[in-house]
Amino acid sequence: MMSGTLATLCGNSRRAIRYGTYDTGAAGERSGTGMREALLHARGAAIISEIKFASPSLGTIRTAQDPGEVATQMVEGGAAAISVLTQPYLFGGSPTYLARVREAVRVPILMKDIVVDVAQIEAARRLGADCILLIQAVFDAGYAHDMDGMIDMAHGYGMQVLAEVHDTSELESALATECDIIGVNNRNLDTLEISLETTRHVLAGYADRRPAISESGIESPRDITYLRGCGASAFLVGTGIMKHGNVKGGVRRLVGS
Repeated sequence: MMSGTLATLCGNSRRAIRYGTYDTGAAGERSGTGMREALLHARGAAIISEIKFASPSLGTIRTAQDPGEVATQMVEGGAAAISVLTQPYLFGGSPTYLARVREAVRVPILMKDIVVDVAQIEAARRLGADCILLIQAVFDAGYAHDMDGMIDMAHGYGMQVLAEVHDTSELESALATECDIIGVNNRNLDTLEISLETTRHVLAGYADRRPAISESGIESPRDITYLRGCGASAFLVGTGIMKHGNVKGGVRRLVGS
């Protein structure tokens, strides 16, 4: 049961919505390339490099700096796409970060947030996101409703959807939707502990046409090689890149895996 941490994260999203965090203006056009297509045609390891300055488990990861500059370094390092944390509480994110990244790079951008309301999807559209994250556990626990409707809304806005799962039951539910990409989070949302074995277990026998991303706990080329062998075709890496001084070199090292 992921009630404690998940309830806090979802409550934080509701609070951000009430405070007008997502009442943002337009930031520009989307990249013109779908997230899914960018991952399938990536050169080297398909890395979604994440701009994340803080996390619930680690606190501050990196001193905040211009997210556009960070994104540019990530793309120069070979990132196929960029993920931007837009949740202000515990993650130190902001929708304005996504707007700045959209201005700086042309690769697909994932709006990474705890989505509980259509207001966040509408903000993603205005900000120029190419893809949004929907977490299966959020809907299963009743903290958000109508995942199919949210997917339809995102598609109607020209955005793709990454459905995040943590176990085989959630995977089965996510695969029954029209999501575009599957993401397996190696982090337990209750304990915040990480195990790459989660990807191995969840993707055992995976045969769906949609690309499967492994998320969280990825630190080295060895991890990429292992997770690829577990069935992952792309890799979302945040802390493993953001905690190092040389962002461009950190991405390049993983892309060359």
